[in-house]
Amino acid sequence: MIGRDGADFASNDYLGLADSAVLRGAVTAALARGVPIGSGGSRLLRGNHREHEALEAEAAAFFGRESALYFSSGYAANAALLGTLPQRGDLVLFDELVHASAHEGMKLGRAETRAVAHNDVAAFAAAIADWRRAGGAGRVWIAVESLYSMDGDIAPLAELAALAQGEEAILLVDEAHATGVYGPQGQGLAHALPPANLITLHTCGKALGCEGALVTGPAIVRDFLVNRGRAVIFSTAPSPLMAAAVRAALRIVAEGEGLRTALFDRIAAARQALAPLGVPPGESQVLPLILGDDVRTMAVAGALQAGGFDVRGIRPPTVPAGTARLRISITNNVDLADIAALAARLTELLGERSSTPL
Repeated sequence: MIGRDGADFASNDYLGLADSAVLRGAVTAALARGVPIGSGGSRLLRGNHREHEALEAEAAAFFGRESALYFSSGYAANAALLGTLPQRGDLVLFDELVHASAHEGMKLGRAETRAVAHNDVAAFAAAIADWRRAGGAGRVWIAVESLYSMDGDIAPLAELAALAQGEEAILLVDEAHATGVYGPQGQGLAHALPPANLITLHTCGKALGCEGALVTGPAIVRDFLVNRGRAVIFSTAPSPLMAAAVRAALRIVAEGEGLRTALFDRIAAARQALAPLGVPPGESQVLPLILGDDVRTMAVAGALQAGGFDVRGIRPPTVPAGTARLRISITNNVDLADIAALAARLTELLGERSSTPL
């Protein structure tokens, strides 16, 4: 692990809220009104606090869902969702690039699981048909991300939702990298999907600048997780103080069109500057620059860090073999001059992808 030095091209603090004065003020105000730092127990013992309940009510309203449940992290939420909801006899189909936490949940669950080619709706449909022909009679669960954290591409959510509706399947959408950035008021990329068979996960530690995760969906899903989800029953509840901070963050992003406009201006500048170096076309704030070789990737990342640019190299097994990359994350913590300087330094290091010592 290395420290947090240099211009921020590595974090998921997309809107620049994590160290903002407005969130500091919200936490200070919460402390002043007596919100405790620790919960002291699980939600089912003495750990439940009115700040948790207020956050869940406000989050359900903000995301336009019937209910919400607050977890300590996105990892815990994904593990709880996929380890609790699908039952024996069901089938979980997951995009091959879905987050590691989803894999942990599937390991804990009792349903059959199958990987499906990335963002391939036809492959999801074929997998369901194959399973049904082989005698599968349970419920199908489709697990995807709305915006993939290592490739920066966006899932075909409307088509997946239509497939799920036609097959009476449940669509699980991890909105970790879209919450706060996309959709009306930052509600995410899944905000317009039919709600009946949709469960969404909104992490609070990325664009919201806080910590934890919110699972939103039908009230029956929340009730089932509260009564059967081991990550709820046997885990100390999240900090009530952090719940208060997330409440404030939701209000900020709801009124934060200026923050999103500033971010997308930076994204456009970065994509234009870095396209000649091999960053693929796209629109999101995650720009992968695939170098392939692990050693070269880490050498380039190290050279950038030494020059004041916090860019991290990503190697297998986080990404497939042969696709080691620089994961360049665009946030409001940098300005247009920082982006231009990064592009200039990368051009020096890579020689516009020609053969260099790095």
